[in-house]
Amino acid sequence: MVRMSAEERRESVIRAAIAEFARGGYHGTSTEAIAQRVGVSQPYLFRLFPGKKAIFLAAAERCMEDTVRTFAQAAEGLEGEEALHAMANAYTEVIAERPERLLMQMQVYVAVAAAEQEGDHEFGESVRAGWMRLWDTVHLPLGADINDTTTFLAYGMLVNCLVAMGFPPGHRVWEGLYPSARIKRRLAP
Repeated sequence: MVRMSAEERRESVIRAAIAEFARGGYHGTSTEAIAQRVGVSQPYLFRLFPGKKAIFLAAAERCMEDTVRTFAQAAEGLEGEEALHAMANAYTEVIAERPERLLMQMQVYVAVAAAEQEGDHEFGESVRAGWMRLWDTVHLPLGADINDTTTFLAYGMLVNCLVAMGFPPGHRVWEGLYPSARIKRRLAP
């Protein structure tokens, strides 16, 4: 049997954390569940990460990085409307194929709001920094137009909410979105 390096194990923990936190949220997910999914002990988990919060923030950052990469790759060499539709198509494909990414995003927003209420601003600072990378990644291909960027990201949040609530493709709530932002097949919320 081939042994994983600490970095490979850390990657496994991040992937497992995304899956677990996507389902249970920050407060509803135990580090034990993450350790079990990876096949390590909790003490080993805490050698890789100093605590649950660090695991969550690493998972949140990875989720945001993956979304930024999705948009950047889709828009590569494109501008304006072409970039907009390429990014919208790429994003809807990703959340169709990897619904845990959508659910993790939604859990991140909830965790930030809860942490801010408790006076913990580290969650929010990290997530807002990732969001700004996302904003910039979308902003430039859309011609650095503030209104187009805002509209694109607003549509994306609407798509997130509609998918999370389980609105099926073809439902009338999808009609106002541009076709590339519409979900084409049923997704598991």
